[in-house]
Amino acid sequence: MEIPLLPDVVIILGLAVVVILFFQRFKLPTILGFLATGVIAGPYGLSLIHDTHEIEILAEIGVILLLFIIGMEFSLRNLAMIKRTVLLGGTTQVLATIVLVAGIMLLLKFNTGEAVFMGFLISLSSTAIVLKLLQDKGEINSPQGRVVLGILIFQDIIVVPMMLLTPLMAGGTQNIAWELTLMALKGVFVIVFVLISARYLVPRLLYIVARTKSKELFILSIVVICFAVAWLTSSLGLSLALGAFMAGLIISESEYSHQATSNILPFREIFTSFFFVSIGMLLDFSFMMQHLLVILTLTFATMLLKGFVATVAARILQYPIRISLMVGLSLFQVGEFAFILSNTGITNGVLSQETYQYFLSVSLLTMGISPFVIGSYQRISSSISSMIGGSKEPMPFEQHAPADHHDIPDLNDHIVIIGFGINGRNVAKAAKHASIPYVIIELNAVTVRQERHLGEPILYGDAVHGIILSHVNIHKARVVVIAISDPEATKRIIASIRSVSEKVHIIVRTRFIQEMEENYRIGADEVIPEEFETSIEIFTRVLTKYLMPRDQIESFTHMIRADNYDMLRSFTGRNNAVRNLELDIPDIEVASLRVYTNDEDIISKPLVEANVRNKFNITIVAIKRNNTTLLDINATTQIKTGDIVYVVGKPSDVTRFNNFLKPE
Repeated sequence: MEIPLLPDVVIILGLAVVVILFFQRFKLPTILGFLATGVIAGPYGLSLIHDTHEIEILAEIGVILLLFIIGMEFSLRNLAMIKRTVLLGGTTQVLATIVLVAGIMLLLKFNTGEAVFMGFLISLSSTAIVLKLLQDKGEINSPQGRVVLGILIFQDIIVVPMMLLTPLMAGGTQNIAWELTLMALKGVFVIVFVLISARYLVPRLLYIVARTKSKELFILSIVVICFAVAWLTSSLGLSLALGAFMAGLIISESEYSHQATSNILPFREIFTSFFFVSIGMLLDFSFMMQHLLVILTLTFATMLLKGFVATVAARILQYPIRISLMVGLSLFQVGEFAFILSNTGITNGVLSQETYQYFLSVSLLTMGISPFVIGSYQRISSSISSMIGGSKEPMPFEQHAPADHHDIPDLNDHIVIIGFGINGRNVAKAAKHASIPYVIIELNAVTVRQERHLGEPILYGDAVHGIILSHVNIHKARVVVIAISDPEATKRIIASIRSVSEKVHIIVRTRFIQEMEENYRIGADEVIPEEFETSIEIFTRVLTKYLMPRDQIESFTHMIRADNYDMLRSFTGRNNAVRNLELDIPDIEVASLRVYTNDEDIISKPLVEANVRNKFNITIVAIKRNNTTLLDINATTQIKTGDIVYVVGKPSDVTRFNNFLKPE
């Protein structure tokens, strides 16, 4: 039996392998390879693919899985923290872009409907491309990543009202006010559904599924949740991608989100490749070559206009020029939802075919340029910021700053904490407990305002800039702790600190081991990678379980940190150091066991009568009963159902006693 879609899938994936291998040889982004594959295989290229509609369905699945995973890696808590970014930043970016584009097109003698509709299209950026690139760079949770994500979420939501307004601009007679009201009610319903599901339904469902220990059932449940919520939002008139993001948020609130992510990732990579290929298929290469000069001019104008508007939106959110420019450099392209919206415009006669072809060419060019710009946006934004004097600004939009930083005390021999996430908060708590003076630098204006009200010595600003560092007396500090999620910004902060002070001790928190060497080279004194600290904590607990003396465990962990984690990276050449860790494992186990049995031979009988020690060859050293721990264990002590008994004995004897205590 022949599967009609199979030849097209084989052609696309096979051609993609060849094209991407070629692109990788010249270190070009993979996304460009997929776009090029679509151009070559599409109807305007070699016409290798005949059923483009089926490919578009696979592409839609790719977008759904991409937004689903991003939702799982985010969380409702994080979304609540950026609600101001979504509403204020997103509204500013979308409305300003629509007004500017429509104004320009009206000056060029386009009719009002087409001018406004083109503003709709240009205001939308590529959620799939931008978030994938930021995810690959590990910057989703960086300041610029949070702003970009917030604006993209607003764009995905605003697509629906745009689709409803399109018939009105074409002279439709339907009641748009009623439709918008109905859509708002549907949106409220979806939000309530997500909150209830995240809090009550999904965690219990996944617990039941996980308890079966069936990998297949777990994957199936995750996929069903993803597509069911996406189908629900689609049936309500909202976008599939928004529903997928909501489904991810639901699962993110459970302890199974990481496992779900690892299971879905392989599927996402395959289906998102179809999305980028399908976008490439839309490009009419001959039309683009015939009007190349005009298209290049429009592309440059689109990038400049969108980049400027997004930068202004980030500045209104009180982010520094450098961060704002990175937001602008991330959102300058035209996105995938614009293609969906453009079909609505063509159907209703709002968009002409010639304008549509210009739009397609410009959109795909901006998409193709995006990986290069986002890959270098740290360097570009820093250069532009320096040229316009952004590196010298003491406080961006100072009149709207959350608090005046001049009341920061004149500190000396203090700790400077850069970033007030979990790590920064813990350092501050420890410093406060030890009565060590400290000051915090944080970029999130809302966090700064809240913490200042709570009495924290916190300053709003970008630690990349020397003027901010000078306000916290960086030259008088003893220690600087850099605890932010942006690896590139971390390096620039280290360099900025070293340009002011060579004596201050810099401790850097990073996510990965690959970031250590560069941070040391720039000037960090200690670099603590989260992945290895986690492994140290794991093997510390393992050795503790084997009853190794605590001082020997501490000596070993100290030796690993002193060697900058080289021992964990490779044991080559370090055998002598490793042999210092001699594990003399006694043939005993210490365990805590729950008493379920009602056996009258031991329950409610004195231990001397129960004769537990002789029957099972174990010793009971403590009993926990009703939140009270009994340490004075003697011959008259009794065991009761529900107790937790702490026993010492050989592993086999402990296991035998545990089996006896289990319910019958």
